[in-house]
Amino acid sequence: MHGHALPPEVIRIALEEAPDAMLIVDASGTIRYANQTVTELFGHPHEELVGHSIEVLVPERFRNRHAAYRAEFTQDRKTRPMGGQRLDLFGLRADGSEFPVAISLKTVHCEEWFTVAAIRDMTGHVMAESRLREAKDQADHASLAKSRFLATASHDLRQPLQTLALLNGALRRLVADRPAVTDVITQQEHAITSMSRLLNALLDISKLESGGVRPNPTDFSVSALCEELREEFSGLAREKGLGFTVTPREALVHSDPSLVGQILRNLVSNAIKYTRQGSVTLRCLRDEAGSVRIEVLDTGVGIPADQLRYIYDEFFQVGGPHNPARQGYGLGLSIVKRLVTLLDLKLEVQSEVGHGSLFALTLPTRQRAAVPTGRTETRSPTQAASDRAHILLVEDDAGVRNATSMLFKSEGYDVTAVASSAAALEQVRLDPGVDLLVTDYHLGDGAKGSQVIAAVREALGRPLKAVLMTGDTSSAIRMLPPDPGTRVASKPVNADELLRLLRELLAPAQA
Repeated sequence: MHGHALPPEVIRIALEEAPDAMLIVDASGTIRYANQTVTELFGHPHEELVGHSIEVLVPERFRNRHAAYRAEFTQDRKTRPMGGQRLDLFGLRADGSEFPVAISLKTVHCEEWFTVAAIRDMTGHVMAESRLREAKDQADHASLAKSRFLATASHDLRQPLQTLALLNGALRRLVADRPAVTDVITQQEHAITSMSRLLNALLDISKLESGGVRPNPTDFSVSALCEELREEFSGLAREKGLGFTVTPREALVHSDPSLVGQILRNLVSNAIKYTRQGSVTLRCLRDEAGSVRIEVLDTGVGIPADQLRYIYDEFFQVGGPHNPARQGYGLGLSIVKRLVTLLDLKLEVQSEVGHGSLFALTLPTRQRAAVPTGRTETRSPTQAASDRAHILLVEDDAGVRNATSMLFKSEGYDVTAVASSAAALEQVRLDPGVDLLVTDYHLGDGAKGSQVIAAVREALGRPLKAVLMTGDTSSAIRMLPPDPGTRVASKPVNADELLRLLRELLAPAQA
């Protein structure tokens, strides 16, 4: 024995005991060798294989195709890797049963041409793939069912809250001269607001978990977003006796402006919530990599180092249930974390107990010339040109429709309330003197509020201004084309906010 050459007996044993079924077939398709695994896999005694046609191992329905395939392979003699995709190969056992196989082929020449075939039973693999497909189908079905549930819950759960909110607003106006009743109504308003926040947060988390939120990245102005946050939170900070400083920066960043806005609103809201005295600051900086870093700083209670890892958990609040500063439900940062992950952004946190916290969100920039912020001058809300402006209300839910009508009428508006798109069109044909359209997004007749707005405008032949009210928080709303004559109000909308929208849209244009 020379060098490292193996004895022929070792090679024979290795071939005989190979885990795959090994066959050697001559050019005529006759089996010249079959290892022990072939007999175990196919159930044929060794003497029924060697000297017989390879077709004995092929199901009858494939034999003609197999013979042609074997002849083709004999001609080109290229190595065929393990696989059965070409013929969806099956083997035939001695008992007549079939099973999926993968086959690897190699031609060798030793005085004549032979084909060496390695055959592997793929039954387990096919079953595993079938289970995976079944699991995927079940997951897809569950995801679809969850999406449908969320769409239904988002609409149906918001409707009664919307009714309560509008009735509360209308009642507050009817008893404005009775302080004792006003106090009760104010407490009711706080309860409705609390319920609304919890519902919105739970639905937001569920939608993020189910993949129902799809980012729509675009270039947008950081300074415009900062100004929106200044207007939104200045009053809240002032009510708590806190300073609220906003330091914007002219920069164009690339992400989803709506979702980034949601992140920052949660961070600013949390900062104000957990700051008893001092200030909250929103500022924009350029980091060393050229990205924009938006920081939210507060002089609040701070977060203990051993609790930082838990701040993104659902219902977790700093200090636990006995914290006197405890407010809300501990869902804001859980939503923030999911949105940051969804947008593939970076969020950092630093905090010191008794001194406050800093949350920093880093956004990628676009290396382009700055563009106008797109903001328009904010006009002070003024009363409509006519105190008797005519509003057409389209709402299929009777409770919401009646509550909304009561609220509008309590403010001195003329209101025509209908339940469907067809009734709305019939109304404007009878009385085209409509000053404003207020419509729900999902209507019982299958129409969308956006379609109602377009149809009414076409029927009137003029660009009627509109308010689109919706409990749908899906991307369908965010993907609606821009319309300067339409405002979107998410249910449950506060009565004062809804009336502010009406005054804004009904106010005469300023030259």
